[in-house]
Amino acid sequence: MKAFIFIFSVSVLVTLAACSYGPESPKGFSLPEGDLVKGEKVFIKYQCLACHALKGYDDASLIKEFDTPVPLGGTSAVVTTYAQLVTSVINPSHKLAPRSHAIEEKVSKQDGSSKMRVFNDVMTVQELIDLVAFLQPKYDVKPITYTHYGQYRVM
Repeated sequence: MKAFIFIFSVSVLVTLAACSYGPESPKGFSLPEGDLVKGEKVFIKYQCLACHALKGYDDASLIKEFDTPVPLGGTSAVVTTYAQLVTSVINPSHKLAPRSHAIEEKVSKQDGSSKMRVFNDVMTVQELIDLVAFLQPKYDVKPITYTHYGQYRVM
C-alpha cells in the first residue's frame, strides 16, 4: 500500500511539473477590448474580402485572389477563440484550418505555409484588436447532433 501511495504521489508531482508555465507560456497575455465598428473599418481598409468571404459583406470593386474565397465566420462545431483569431492574423501559417484539397492548393504555398499576407508591419495593434472584436461574433457554435441508433444485434 505504501508503494502505491508513493508511486501515485510521484505521478501527481510529475504531472503537475509538466503543467508548469515556462517562458514561452501565453499565461498573463491579454489584449484590451476592441471596438466592433472600428474593426469593420479595419476589415474594409485592409481589403480582407479580396481573399475572404464573410456573410453580409461584398465588394465587387476588389480583385479577388481566389476563385473560392476563404470563408470567415459561420457555423462550426468548434469554438473559434479570440486567441485563435489573433494568431490567424499575426501568424497565418501557424495552423491552417482543415479545408478541402481544392481550396488547400489555392491558399497554401508549396511548403505548406499560408499565402495570406502578413500584416504585422502595416496593421497597428489597436487595428488588430478591433478586427478580432469585429470577427469574433461572426462565428456561431452549433454542437454536433449525434444520431442514436439502437443496439446492433450480432446474429
